[in-house]
Amino acid sequence: MRVLFSSTPQHGHLLPEFPLARAFRDRGDEVAFLTSAGFASLFADEGFTHLPVGPEIDVLLAEAARLAGVSDPTQPSPAAAAELFASARINLTGDEAVAAARAFAPDLVVVEGTDYVGPLVAAVLDVPYAKLALGPAIPAEFTSVFDAVAALRYRERGLTVPAPTWNLDPCPALLQAPGWEPPRGHLPIRAEAHRGAGAPKTAAFVPTSDRAKVLVSFGTHFTEPAVLRPLVGALSAHADLVVAVGLTATAADYEDVSGGVEIVGFTPLADLLGGVDLVVTHGGAGTTMGALSRGVPLVVVPQGADQFVQAGAVAASRTGVAVMPPAGPEAVAEAVREALGNAEYRDNARRAAEQVAAAPSPGEIAERLAAAIG
Repeated sequence: MRVLFSSTPQHGHLLPEFPLARAFRDRGDEVAFLTSAGFASLFADEGFTHLPVGPEIDVLLAEAARLAGVSDPTQPSPAAAAELFASARINLTGDEAVAAARAFAPDLVVVEGTDYVGPLVAAVLDVPYAKLALGPAIPAEFTSVFDAVAALRYRERGLTVPAPTWNLDPCPALLQAPGWEPPRGHLPIRAEAHRGAGAPKTAAFVPTSDRAKVLVSFGTHFTEPAVLRPLVGALSAHADLVVAVGLTATAADYEDVSGGVEIVGFTPLADLLGGVDLVVTHGGAGTTMGALSRGVPLVVVPQGADQFVQAGAVAASRTGVAVMPPAGPEAVAEAVREALGNAEYRDNARRAAEQVAAAPSPGEIAERLAAAIG
C-alpha cells in the first residue's frame, strides 16, 4: 500500500504517528509524511518519504493569533486553537498538501487528532482515513469549535469534512473522562514512548545515590530555562534528576546547577525512562502516554495547549499529581514528595501500563487496516 501520514508541524503531534508509520514501513508499504520542511532530517533518519508542505509552526501560530485577536494562541482557548488547526493550517497548507498528496496517490491517509489538512486530502482524493488520537479525548467545548471552523474552510472549497473510517486510540481507559463513549470506528492501539530510529535502546538512569530518580521533561518547546531552572533548584533537594532541555535550551544554560542533576539535550523519551521513579512534565500527550506505558507516575505542570487535558486526566485517574498555574516551584516539589510517598500513584500508573499493553500493537493495527482496504 501507499500510506500518507499528515501532521501539524510540531514534534508533539508528529512523533506519536511514528510507531504506526514504522509498522507500515516494516510491512513493505510505501510511507510518506505530509508536513512542513523543517522535519526533513527526522524523516530521512527513519527512511520515510517527506512531502514538505506549508509553513512552520511559528508562522501558523502568528496567523492564528491574528485571526483570533489574541497575543498567545498556545493558551487553551477554543477559538484560538480552532484558528490554528482548522483555519490557518488549511488556508496556508491545504492547496499545497492536496497537490503533493495527489502526486503520491495514497491508498490510506492517517492523521493526528488535531489535523484537518489530512482529512481535506482524503476528501479531495476520495480515500479512507484514520484519525490517531494523541491522548485522552479532547473536550467537546474545543472539538465542536474546531469542527465548525473546519466546516467553513471546507465549504469554501466545495467540500464537507469527512468522518474518519477508523478512530485509533492510544489512551488507556483509566485516563478517559467519566461518561466517555468510544467514537464510531474506535480501535485501541498500544501507546509507545518515542524512540529514535533503528533498534530500541535500553539506556537506564545510572544511580548516583539512594535517592529517588526523577526525570524532568517539558517536551521540545516548553523548556525555557526561566521555567525549568526554578524547578530544578526546588526538586534537586529531594531527588536525583535527569533534566531534558528539549530544543529551546542547552546544557550551558545549567552549568551552575548542583550535584545530582544530569542535563541532556533532545533525547527520545524511551531512552530516558529506564530506572526512573517519577516523571515531572508539562503534560504533553506523548510524554504522558509514554511514561504511563512504562508504569511511571507523573507530576504534571501544564504550560499551555492541550496539556491541561492531560493534567486533569492524570489527577482524576490518580496516576500522578497535577500542579496548576500559577503555583510555583515549591508547590511542584511538594507534589513530587506526595507522588513518591504514596504507593497509590505508582499502583495506578502500573494499572494504566497494563491497559496499554493489552491494546493491539501498531503492527497489528497496520495489518488490520491493510486487510480492510484490500
